[in-house]
Amino acid sequence: MIDESRPVYLRLRDLIAAAILDGRYDDGDMLPSVRAFAAQQGANPLTVAKAYQSFQDDGLVQVKRGVGMFVAPGASRRLRAMERERFFGSVWPPVVEQMHRIGITLDELAEKMGA
Repeated sequence: MIDESRPVYLRLRDLIAAAILDGRYDDGDMLPSVRAFAAQQGANPLTVAKAYQSFQDDGLVQVKRGVGMFVAPGASRRLRAMERERFFGSVWPPVVEQMHRIGITLDELAEKMGA
């Protein structure tokens, strides 16, 4: 689920991250060009370039000049670890707080989830 309150470049980054985590782009795969992804998403190419640059800054993509951007080796593993840290650090605490507030137990949650 994309958070519409976030800046566009972060929403685009979320889309790319989800594609990597879902296995649509494996380590070593070429990402769409900035222009192609911008056209696909109806976004400004400079905004897409900013999203791609953030992946490059994090070491999750590699640029091959004149060829394109590729998912870096180990990127999916590192991205998954980053997302898990974000989930447990900022997403899960308010969920737990709300569960306590309305009386949902972990056992009840597990039952509803089919675990």
